[in-house]
Amino acid sequence: MTAGNITRRGKSSWRLKYEGGEPDAATGRRATRYVTVRGTKKEAQIELIRLLDQVRAGTAVEPSTTTLAEYLRSWLDVDASLAPKTLERYRQLAEQQIIPHLGTTLLQKLRPVQIDDWHTLLLKQGGKDGRPLAARTVGHAHRVLRRGLERALRLEVVSRNVAAAFRAPKVEATEVVILSPDQIAEVLERLEGHALYPIVSLALGTGMRRGEICGLAWGALDLDKASVKIERSMEETDAGLRFKPPKSRAGRRAVSLPANVVDVLRDHRRQQMQMRLLLGQGRAGADDLVFTLADGNPYPPDKLSRDWGNVARDRKLPRVMFHSLRHAHASALIAAGLDVVAVSRRLGHSSPAITLTVYAHLFENKDDAAAAAIEATMRPKNK
Repeated sequence: MTAGNITRRGKSSWRLKYEGGEPDAATGRRATRYVTVRGTKKEAQIELIRLLDQVRAGTAVEPSTTTLAEYLRSWLDVDASLAPKTLERYRQLAEQQIIPHLGTTLLQKLRPVQIDDWHTLLLKQGGKDGRPLAARTVGHAHRVLRRGLERALRLEVVSRNVAAAFRAPKVEATEVVILSPDQIAEVLERLEGHALYPIVSLALGTGMRRGEICGLAWGALDLDKASVKIERSMEETDAGLRFKPPKSRAGRRAVSLPANVVDVLRDHRRQQMQMRLLLGQGRAGADDLVFTLADGNPYPPDKLSRDWGNVARDRKLPRVMFHSLRHAHASALIAAGLDVVAVSRRLGHSSPAITLTVYAHLFENKDDAAAAAIEATMRPKNK
């Protein structure tokens, strides 16, 4: 039978003494543990009851002096399940948003109230130069901490995941930025002759992601059949560039090409072939990339975004992110009357539910047409 007692140590400080851990093989006795709790005596009693319940249930953890900073860094050094880009982002969030505020706290001493205070602090002054941090970024940091503590719980390093007691701050839903049909035509007209023209044409004509375009090889294109197979993506991290497979089965897909995009790609292939011959590289093979830098090296996705931003500024194009070209493609499909499943498949979403979440406002615009359609069905035939 486990037992414990409480001793006052200060005005609002209490020392909890109890028997914990696995029983000694020789004596059958558990080791004596001491825990200091701040608060009222009632709160100390509640904490002692919780600790004793853990001992009885066999879920009590061995005391550790590991800080949260030490644990997070150790976890991110050994977790092989995280993709390189994800790992890079997790480390960034840990070092910039979590460790500066909670890192010195002992892992086992972290409490829910600290998580609540941490959220408040980040939202008020967690950004650069003490500016408020976006709720979305706070949410990302919260999910990193929660995932890390979930692993600690599975390893029985902590007895509970205190980050699970709070939800990430609510992010206000915003509609995706899209280009109107007139803007799409304007973009293509002003880009004609620029090195980005075939890339932007492909993005608008297929809805391919930035990394998918940068990782596209000639062998994945069948211009005679006006089709492209999307089977990989290029990822850029601090360690360099790498090819990676799609996140889901739906991401591996075949997409039909508009006739005008086929013409643009044929012209691009001809120009690239001329350049390769001048550089002494010979004809492009099936594994050679469709889009490269001038020296023939792969086109880094981040550089593509920067180049797009520069040309949009210089040629007075709509100031939207490169990813908005994908949104423009989706909006054109929806406006043309394609159902959500067809749009989802073309975009490579893992589920039509994702498509609905992102583009719900565009589908809602068709509600009047839906009402008219059902009215026609319900109208008596003799009227």
